[in-house]
Amino acid sequence: MTTIAALATPPGEGGIAIIRMSGSMSEAILAKIFRPLSGHLPLEDHRLTLGMLMRENTCVDECMAVVMRAPRSYTRETVVELQVHGGIYLARTVLALCLENGASLAAPGEFTRRAFLNGRLDLSQAESVMALIAARGEQARQAALRDLEGGASAFIQDLSSRLYDLQAGLAAALDYPEEISDEEALADLKPRMLSLAEDLDSACHEREARLIREGLYAALVGKPNVGKSSLLNALIGEEKAIVTSIPGTTRDLVEADLHLEGTVIHLTDTAGQRDTPDIVEQMGVERARRSMERADVILLVLDGSGDLTGDDRVLLQEIRDRDCLILLSKSDLPEHLTESALHELVPGIPVLRVSVRMPDTLKSLKEALLERARVTDTLTLSQPRHMDAARRAARHLRQAAEAMEISVDLASLETDAAQSALAEITGDSVEEKLLDRVFSTFCVGK
Repeated sequence: MTTIAALATPPGEGGIAIIRMSGSMSEAILAKIFRPLSGHLPLEDHRLTLGMLMRENTCVDECMAVVMRAPRSYTRETVVELQVHGGIYLARTVLALCLENGASLAAPGEFTRRAFLNGRLDLSQAESVMALIAARGEQARQAALRDLEGGASAFIQDLSSRLYDLQAGLAAALDYPEEISDEEALADLKPRMLSLAEDLDSACHEREARLIREGLYAALVGKPNVGKSSLLNALIGEEKAIVTSIPGTTRDLVEADLHLEGTVIHLTDTAGQRDTPDIVEQMGVERARRSMERADVILLVLDGSGDLTGDDRVLLQEIRDRDCLILLSKSDLPEHLTESALHELVPGIPVLRVSVRMPDTLKSLKEALLERARVTDTLTLSQPRHMDAARRAARHLRQAAEAMEISVDLASLETDAAQSALAEITGDSVEEKLLDRVFSTFCVGK
Protein backbone atom coordinates (compact mmCIF):
# COMPACT_ATOMS: atom_id res chain seq x y z
CA MET A 1 0.00 0.00 0.00
CA THR A 2 1.09 3.58 -0.57
CA THR A 3 2.03 5.76 2.37
CA ILE A 4 -0.73 8.27 3.07
CA ALA A 5 -0.66 11.63 4.82
CA ALA A 6 -3.30 14.09 6.00
CA LEU A 7 -3.99 16.87 8.45
CA ALA A 8 -5.54 15.12 11.48
CA THR A 9 -6.73 18.27 13.27
CA PRO A 10 -9.38 20.73 12.06
CA PRO A 11 -8.06 23.44 9.72
CA GLY A 12 -7.66 26.85 11.34
CA GLU A 13 -5.64 28.56 14.02
CA GLY A 14 -4.91 26.67 17.22
CA GLY A 15 -2.24 25.62 19.66
CA ILE A 16 -1.06 22.71 17.53
CA ALA A 17 -1.78 21.06 14.20
CA ILE A 18 -1.15 17.34 13.72
CA ILE A 19 -0.05 15.85 10.41
CA ARG A 20 -0.38 12.07 10.29
CA MET A 21 1.29 9.54 7.97
CA SER A 22 0.67 5.80 7.69
CA GLY A 23 2.50 3.24 5.60
CA SER A 24 5.84 1.58 5.02
CA MET A 25 7.56 4.82 3.90
CA SER A 26 6.43 6.90 6.90
CA GLU A 27 9.64 6.58 8.87
CA ALA A 28 11.83 7.12 5.79
CA ILE A 29 9.94 10.33 4.99
CA LEU A 30 10.36 11.44 8.60
CA ALA A 31 14.13 10.89 8.35
CA LYS A 32 14.25 13.22 5.32
CA ILE A 33 12.41 16.13 6.92
CA PHE A 34 12.92 15.90 10.71
CA ARG A 35 16.08 16.69 12.68
CA PRO A 36 15.77 15.66 16.35
CA LEU A 37 17.52 18.00 18.77
CA SER A 38 19.08 14.93 20.37
CA GLY A 39 20.64 14.17 16.99
CA HIS A 40 19.62 10.52 17.10
CA LEU A 41 17.65 8.63 14.44
CA PRO A 42 15.72 6.37 14.31
CA LEU A 43 13.40 7.71 17.01
CA GLU A 44 12.38 5.68 20.00
CA ASP A 45 9.06 3.93 19.44
CA HIS A 46 5.93 5.63 20.87
CA ARG A 47 7.88 8.55 22.36
CA LEU A 48 7.49 12.21 21.47
CA THR A 49 10.74 13.84 20.36
CA LEU A 50 11.49 17.54 19.93
CA GLY A 51 13.19 18.62 16.73
CA MET A 52 13.16 20.81 13.65
CA LEU A 53 11.25 20.28 10.42
CA MET A 54 13.48 21.00 7.46
CA ARG A 55 12.96 21.61 3.76
CA GLU A 56 16.47 21.01 2.41
CA ASN A 57 18.57 23.36 4.61
CA THR A 58 15.74 25.67 5.65
CA CYS A 59 13.88 25.30 8.94
CA VAL A 60 10.10 25.12 8.49
CA ASP A 61 9.07 24.80 12.14
CA GLU A 62 10.07 23.50 15.54
CA CYS A 63 7.85 20.53 16.31
CA MET A 64 7.32 17.26 18.12
CA ALA A 65 7.43 13.93 16.26
CA VAL A 66 6.39 10.44 17.25
CA VAL A 67 6.80 7.08 15.51
CA MET A 68 4.34 4.24 16.21
CA ARG A 69 5.79 1.20 14.50
CA ALA A 70 3.66 -1.60 13.08
CA PRO A 71 1.66 -3.35 14.34
CA ARG A 72 1.30 -1.16 17.47
CA SER A 73 -0.58 1.67 15.80
CA TYR A 74 -4.09 2.72 14.85
CA THR A 75 -3.77 1.31 11.32
CA ARG A 76 -1.41 -1.58 12.23
CA GLU A 77 1.04 0.06 9.82
CA THR A 78 3.92 2.28 10.86
CA VAL A 79 2.37 5.63 11.72
CA VAL A 80 4.19 8.95 12.13
CA GLU A 81 2.63 12.07 13.64
CA LEU A 82 4.07 15.56 13.53
CA GLN A 83 2.81 18.11 16.05
CA VAL A 84 3.50 21.56 14.62
CA HIS A 85 2.40 25.04 15.63
CA GLY A 86 -1.26 25.54 14.75
CA GLY A 87 -2.14 27.64 11.72
CA ILE A 88 -3.62 27.08 8.28
CA TYR A 89 -0.56 28.02 6.25
CA LEU A 90 1.98 26.18 8.40
CA ALA A 91 -0.11 22.98 8.53
CA ARG A 92 -0.52 23.00 4.76
CA THR A 93 3.19 23.61 4.32
CA VAL A 94 4.13 20.63 6.49
CA LEU A 95 1.58 18.40 4.75
CA ALA A 96 3.00 19.48 1.38
CA LEU A 97 6.48 18.62 2.68
CA CYS A 98 5.33 15.05 3.43
CA LEU A 99 3.76 14.74 -0.01
CA GLU A 100 6.91 16.08 -1.72
CA ASN A 101 8.91 13.30 -0.10
CA GLY A 102 6.77 10.37 -1.21
CA ALA A 103 3.47 10.33 0.67
CA SER A 104 0.06 10.43 -1.04
CA LEU A 105 -2.84 12.53 0.21
CA ALA A 106 -5.23 10.41 2.27
CA ALA A 107 -8.87 10.07 1.21
CA PRO A 108 -11.68 10.59 3.76
CA GLY A 109 -11.59 7.78 6.31
CA GLU A 110 -8.56 6.11 4.75
CA PHE A 111 -6.69 5.67 8.05
CA THR A 112 -9.67 3.91 9.62
CA ARG A 113 -10.26 1.93 6.43
CA ARG A 114 -6.71 0.58 6.74
CA ALA A 115 -7.38 -0.26 10.40
CA PHE A 116 -10.36 -2.32 9.18
CA LEU A 117 -8.52 -3.98 6.30
CA ASN A 118 -5.61 -4.85 8.62
CA GLY A 119 -7.93 -6.50 11.13
CA ARG A 120 -7.64 -4.01 13.98
CA LEU A 121 -11.35 -3.09 13.83
CA ASP A 122 -14.38 -4.74 12.30
CA LEU A 123 -16.64 -2.60 10.14
CA SER A 124 -19.16 -1.72 12.85
CA GLN A 125 -16.32 -0.63 15.14
CA ALA A 126 -14.82 1.43 12.32
CA GLU A 127 -18.14 3.24 11.83
CA SER A 128 -18.33 3.93 15.56
CA VAL A 129 -15.09 5.93 15.30
CA MET A 130 -16.83 8.54 13.16
CA ALA A 131 -19.93 8.34 15.34
CA LEU A 132 -17.73 9.13 18.35
CA ILE A 133 -16.19 12.11 16.55
CA ALA A 134 -19.63 13.37 15.50
CA ALA A 135 -21.26 12.86 18.93
CA ARG A 136 -23.10 16.00 20.04
CA GLY A 137 -24.11 14.78 23.47
CA GLU A 138 -23.32 12.27 26.20
CA GLN A 139 -25.85 9.72 24.98
CA ALA A 140 -24.32 9.72 21.51
CA ARG A 141 -20.81 9.46 22.95
CA GLN A 142 -21.73 6.50 25.14
CA ALA A 143 -23.48 4.67 22.29
CA ALA A 144 -20.51 5.19 19.95
CA LEU A 145 -18.07 4.05 22.64
CA ARG A 146 -20.11 0.88 23.27
CA ASP A 147 -19.90 0.04 19.57
CA LEU A 148 -16.19 0.87 19.45
CA GLU A 149 -15.64 -1.54 22.33
CA GLY A 150 -17.49 -4.22 20.37
CA GLY A 151 -21.06 -3.98 21.68
CA ALA A 152 -22.85 -4.22 18.33
CA SER A 153 -20.24 -6.68 17.03
CA ALA A 154 -20.71 -9.05 19.96
CA PHE A 155 -24.49 -8.95 19.54
CA ILE A 156 -24.29 -9.71 15.81
CA GLN A 157 -21.67 -12.43 16.30
CA ASP A 158 -23.93 -14.14 18.84
CA LEU A 159 -26.89 -14.07 16.45
CA SER A 160 -24.67 -15.19 13.58
CA SER A 161 -23.55 -18.18 15.65
CA ARG A 162 -27.18 -19.11 16.31
CA LEU A 163 -27.86 -18.81 12.60
CA TYR A 164 -24.92 -21.09 11.77
CA ASP A 165 -26.52 -23.72 14.03
CA LEU A 166 -29.72 -23.43 11.98
CA GLN A 167 -27.76 -23.71 8.75
CA ALA A 168 -26.01 -26.81 10.08
CA GLY A 169 -29.39 -28.45 10.67
CA LEU A 170 -30.52 -27.66 7.14
CA ALA A 171 -27.23 -28.91 5.71
CA ALA A 172 -27.52 -32.16 7.62
CA ALA A 173 -31.02 -32.75 6.23
CA LEU A 174 -29.83 -32.02 2.69
CA ASP A 175 -26.49 -33.85 2.70
CA TYR A 176 -27.21 -36.91 4.88
CA PRO A 177 -30.84 -37.89 4.33
CA GLU A 178 -30.06 -41.58 4.77
CA GLU A 179 -28.34 -41.08 8.12
CA ILE A 180 -30.45 -38.30 9.69
CA SER A 181 -34.22 -38.20 9.45
CA ASP A 182 -36.01 -34.96 8.59
CA GLU A 183 -37.75 -35.09 11.96
CA GLU A 184 -34.41 -35.18 13.74
CA ALA A 185 -32.67 -32.53 11.62
CA LEU A 186 -35.55 -30.10 11.14
CA ALA A 187 -37.70 -30.60 14.25
CA ASP A 188 -37.23 -27.21 15.93
CA LEU A 189 -35.66 -25.14 13.14
CA LYS A 190 -38.77 -23.18 12.18
CA PRO A 191 -39.49 -21.76 15.69
CA ARG A 192 -35.78 -21.01 16.12
CA MET A 193 -35.75 -19.09 12.83
CA LEU A 194 -38.73 -17.03 13.94
CA SER A 195 -37.18 -16.42 17.35
CA LEU A 196 -33.95 -15.21 15.76
CA ALA A 197 -35.90 -12.92 13.42
CA GLU A 198 -37.75 -11.47 16.40
CA ASP A 199 -34.48 -10.78 18.22
CA LEU A 200 -33.14 -8.94 15.19
CA ASP A 201 -36.26 -6.81 14.81
CA SER A 202 -36.25 -6.06 18.54
CA ALA A 203 -32.73 -4.65 18.25
CA CYS A 204 -33.88 -2.04 15.72
CA HIS A 205 -35.39 1.06 17.32
CA GLU A 206 -35.42 3.73 14.65
CA ARG A 207 -36.63 6.58 16.84
CA GLU A 208 -34.29 5.85 19.75
CA ALA A 209 -31.32 5.44 17.43
CA ARG A 210 -32.11 8.79 15.81
CA LEU A 211 -32.45 10.44 19.22
CA ILE A 212 -28.96 9.19 20.08
CA ARG A 213 -27.44 10.41 16.82
CA GLU A 214 -29.30 13.68 16.39
CA GLY A 215 -31.10 14.61 19.62
CA LEU A 216 -34.73 15.57 20.23
CA TYR A 217 -36.46 18.09 17.96
CA ALA A 218 -38.98 20.36 19.71
CA ALA A 219 -41.03 23.02 17.90
CA LEU A 220 -42.41 26.05 19.78
CA VAL A 221 -45.73 26.91 18.17
CA GLY A 222 -48.58 29.26 18.98
CA LYS A 223 -50.30 32.43 17.89
CA PRO A 224 -48.29 35.69 17.52
CA ASN A 225 -47.09 37.47 20.65
CA VAL A 226 -47.82 34.57 22.97
CA GLY A 227 -44.24 34.40 24.29
CA LYS A 228 -42.55 31.71 22.16
CA SER A 229 -39.40 33.74 21.45
CA SER A 230 -39.05 34.85 25.07
CA LEU A 231 -39.40 31.23 26.16
CA LEU A 232 -36.69 30.07 23.73
CA ASN A 233 -34.31 32.75 25.01
CA ALA A 234 -35.03 31.84 28.63
CA LEU A 235 -34.43 28.13 28.04
CA ILE A 236 -31.05 28.58 26.36
CA GLY A 237 -29.96 31.54 28.50
CA GLU A 238 -29.20 33.97 25.68
CA GLU A 239 -30.97 36.45 23.40
CA LYS A 240 -31.23 34.20 20.35
CA ALA A 241 -34.66 35.26 19.12
CA ILE A 242 -35.83 38.87 18.67
CA VAL A 243 -38.58 39.76 21.11
CA THR A 244 -40.95 42.70 20.56
CA SER A 245 -44.58 43.52 21.31
CA ILE A 246 -45.30 43.68 17.57
CA PRO A 247 -47.23 40.61 16.35
CA GLY A 248 -45.48 38.71 13.56
CA THR A 249 -41.93 39.66 14.58
CA THR A 250 -40.73 36.07 14.09
CA ARG A 251 -41.15 35.30 10.40
CA ASP A 252 -38.51 32.63 9.90
CA LEU A 253 -37.42 29.65 11.99
CA VAL A 254 -35.05 30.46 14.84
CA GLU A 255 -33.13 27.41 16.02
CA ALA A 256 -31.04 26.79 19.14
CA ASP A 257 -29.68 23.79 21.04
CA LEU A 258 -30.38 23.07 24.68
CA HIS A 259 -28.04 20.59 26.41
CA LEU A 260 -29.58 18.71 29.33
CA GLU A 261 -27.66 16.00 31.21
CA GLY A 262 -25.84 14.75 28.14
CA THR A 263 -28.78 14.99 25.75
CA VAL A 264 -29.34 17.56 22.99
CA ILE A 265 -32.70 19.28 22.54
CA HIS A 266 -33.05 21.14 19.23
CA LEU A 267 -35.50 23.99 19.84
CA THR A 268 -37.21 25.77 16.94
CA ASP A 269 -39.05 29.03 17.47
CA THR A 270 -41.67 29.32 14.72
CA ALA A 271 -43.70 32.14 13.25
CA GLY A 272 -46.99 32.90 15.00
CA GLN A 273 -49.89 30.90 13.56
CA ARG A 274 -52.60 33.17 12.17
CA ASP A 275 -54.30 34.22 8.95
CA THR A 276 -52.40 37.16 7.51
CA PRO A 277 -52.34 39.08 4.21
CA ASP A 278 -48.56 39.61 4.56
CA ILE A 279 -46.88 37.32 1.99
CA VAL A 280 -43.60 37.10 3.96
CA GLU A 281 -45.44 36.22 7.16
CA GLN A 282 -47.47 33.61 5.25
CA MET A 283 -44.21 31.96 4.22
CA GLY A 284 -43.12 31.93 7.87
CA VAL A 285 -46.41 30.32 8.91
CA GLU A 286 -45.96 27.62 6.26
CA ARG A 287 -42.43 26.91 7.48
CA ALA A 288 -43.79 26.70 11.01
CA ARG A 289 -46.25 24.02 9.93
CA ARG A 290 -43.50 22.01 8.26
CA SER A 291 -41.45 22.30 11.44
CA MET A 292 -44.42 20.95 13.42
CA GLU A 293 -44.62 17.93 11.12
CA ARG A 294 -40.92 17.11 11.59
CA ALA A 295 -40.77 17.69 15.34
CA ASP A 296 -40.56 14.86 17.89
CA VAL A 297 -42.51 16.96 20.36
CA ILE A 298 -44.62 20.09 19.90
CA LEU A 299 -44.55 22.81 22.55
CA LEU A 300 -47.85 24.61 22.12
CA VAL A 301 -47.64 27.97 23.87
CA LEU A 302 -50.90 29.53 25.06
CA ASP A 303 -51.42 32.77 26.97
CA GLY A 304 -52.46 31.61 30.42
CA SER A 305 -53.65 35.12 31.35
CA GLY A 306 -56.23 35.37 28.54
CA ASP A 307 -58.98 33.51 26.72
CA LEU A 308 -58.54 30.95 23.97
CA THR A 309 -58.72 32.49 20.51
CA GLY A 310 -59.85 30.89 17.27
CA ASP A 311 -56.19 30.40 16.27
CA ASP A 312 -55.54 28.65 19.61
CA ARG A 313 -58.45 26.26 19.08
CA VAL A 314 -57.27 25.37 15.57
CA LEU A 315 -53.82 24.49 16.93
CA LEU A 316 -55.33 22.47 19.78
CA GLN A 317 -57.18 20.32 17.25
CA GLU A 318 -54.04 19.86 15.14
CA ILE A 319 -51.94 18.53 18.02
CA ARG A 320 -54.48 16.08 19.45
CA ASP A 321 -52.70 13.02 18.04
CA ARG A 322 -49.13 14.27 18.47
CA ASP A 323 -46.63 14.10 21.30
CA CYS A 324 -47.22 17.56 22.72
CA LEU A 325 -46.78 19.70 25.81
CA ILE A 326 -49.14 22.62 26.34
CA LEU A 327 -47.34 25.54 27.94
CA LEU A 328 -49.43 28.19 29.67
CA SER A 329 -47.17 31.22 29.43
CA LYS A 330 -47.17 34.38 31.54
CA SER A 331 -47.95 32.42 34.70
CA ASP A 332 -46.66 35.39 36.70
CA LEU A 333 -49.92 37.16 35.76
CA PRO A 334 -53.35 36.30 37.21
CA GLU A 335 -54.54 32.91 35.95
CA HIS A 336 -57.41 32.96 33.48
CA LEU A 337 -57.02 29.89 31.29
CA THR A 338 -57.15 26.76 33.46
CA GLU A 339 -55.66 23.31 33.03
CA SER A 340 -59.05 21.66 33.56
CA ALA A 341 -60.55 23.64 30.68
CA LEU A 342 -57.76 22.48 28.39
CA HIS A 343 -58.07 18.86 29.50
CA GLU A 344 -61.72 18.94 28.42
CA LEU A 345 -60.64 20.02 24.93
CA VAL A 346 -57.55 17.80 24.57
CA PRO A 347 -57.60 15.10 27.24
CA GLY A 348 -54.33 13.39 28.04
CA ILE A 349 -51.96 16.13 26.90
CA PRO A 350 -49.76 17.48 29.74
CA VAL A 351 -50.20 21.14 30.67
CA LEU A 352 -47.38 23.12 32.29
CA ARG A 353 -47.50 26.68 33.61
CA VAL A 354 -44.37 28.68 32.71
CA SER A 355 -43.08 32.22 32.95
CA VAL A 356 -39.82 33.69 31.68
CA ARG A 357 -39.93 36.01 34.70
CA MET A 358 -39.91 33.01 37.05
CA PRO A 359 -37.02 30.71 36.03
CA ASP A 360 -38.06 27.97 38.46
CA THR A 361 -41.20 27.38 36.39
CA LEU A 362 -39.00 26.18 33.51
CA LYS A 363 -37.63 23.23 35.50
CA SER A 364 -40.69 21.05 34.88
CA LEU A 365 -40.49 21.84 31.14
CA LYS A 366 -36.83 20.84 31.00
CA GLU A 367 -37.59 17.63 32.89
CA ALA A 368 -40.40 16.78 30.47
CA LEU A 369 -38.10 17.38 27.47
CA LEU A 370 -35.32 15.34 29.06
CA GLU A 371 -37.71 12.43 29.67
CA ARG A 372 -38.63 12.40 25.97
CA ALA A 373 -35.00 12.64 24.85
CA ARG A 374 -33.56 9.89 27.06
CA VAL A 375 -32.77 6.55 25.49
CA THR A 376 -32.17 3.27 27.27
CA ASP A 377 -28.48 2.42 27.50
CA THR A 378 -29.28 -1.12 26.36
CA LEU A 379 -29.99 -0.04 22.78
CA THR A 380 -28.15 -2.62 20.68
CA LEU A 381 -28.04 -1.18 17.15
CA SER A 382 -27.80 2.58 16.65
CA GLN A 383 -26.51 2.96 13.08
CA PRO A 384 -29.04 3.11 10.18
CA ARG A 385 -26.93 0.77 8.04
CA HIS A 386 -26.81 -1.82 10.79
CA MET A 387 -30.57 -1.71 11.32
CA ASP A 388 -31.22 -2.03 7.60
CA ALA A 389 -29.02 -5.14 7.40
CA ALA A 390 -30.60 -6.61 10.55
CA ARG A 391 -34.12 -6.12 9.17
CA ARG A 392 -33.12 -7.78 5.90
CA ALA A 393 -31.71 -10.73 7.84
CA ALA A 394 -34.95 -10.99 9.83
CA ARG A 395 -37.00 -10.91 6.62
CA HIS A 396 -34.92 -13.72 5.09
CA LEU A 397 -35.33 -15.78 8.26
CA ARG A 398 -39.11 -15.44 8.16
CA GLN A 399 -39.08 -16.43 4.50
CA ALA A 400 -36.91 -19.41 5.43
CA ALA A 401 -39.46 -20.46 8.05
CA GLU A 402 -42.22 -20.31 5.44
CA ALA A 403 -40.08 -22.21 2.95
CA MET A 404 -39.65 -25.10 5.41
CA GLU A 405 -43.14 -26.23 4.43
CA ILE A 406 -42.17 -26.34 0.75
CA SER A 407 -38.46 -26.97 0.23
CA VAL A 408 -35.46 -27.41 2.51
CA ASP A 409 -33.28 -26.20 -0.36
CA LEU A 410 -35.21 -22.93 -0.56
CA ALA A 411 -35.03 -22.49 3.22
CA SER A 412 -31.27 -23.01 3.06
CA LEU A 413 -30.92 -20.27 0.42
CA GLU A 414 -32.87 -17.86 2.63
CA THR A 415 -30.72 -18.59 5.69
CA ASP A 416 -27.61 -18.05 3.57
CA ALA A 417 -28.98 -14.64 2.56
CA ALA A 418 -29.68 -13.83 6.22
CA GLN A 419 -26.12 -14.73 7.17
CA SER A 420 -24.76 -12.51 4.38
CA ALA A 421 -26.83 -9.59 5.67
CA LEU A 422 -25.38 -10.02 9.17
CA ALA A 423 -21.87 -10.25 7.74
CA GLU A 424 -22.35 -6.81 6.17
CA ILE A 425 -22.61 -5.29 9.65
CA THR A 426 -19.26 -6.55 10.89
CA GLY A 427 -17.61 -6.55 7.48
CA ASP A 428 -16.94 -10.31 7.47
CA SER A 429 -18.34 -10.29 3.95
CA VAL A 430 -18.42 -6.92 2.27
CA GLU A 431 -18.17 -5.44 -1.20
CA GLU A 432 -15.82 -2.62 -2.14
CA LYS A 433 -18.79 -0.38 -2.96
CA LEU A 434 -20.07 -0.68 0.60
CA LEU A 435 -16.64 0.21 2.00
CA ASP A 436 -16.52 3.24 -0.29
CA ARG A 437 -19.93 4.36 0.95
CA VAL A 438 -19.08 3.85 4.62
CA PHE A 439 -15.71 5.58 4.64
CA SER A 440 -16.74 8.45 2.38
CA THR A 441 -18.67 9.83 5.37
CA PHE A 442 -15.47 10.13 7.42
CA CYS A 443 -13.40 13.26 7.85
CA VAL A 444 -10.00 13.42 6.19
CA GLY A 445 -7.21 12.39 8.57
CA LYS A 446 -9.20 9.73 10.43
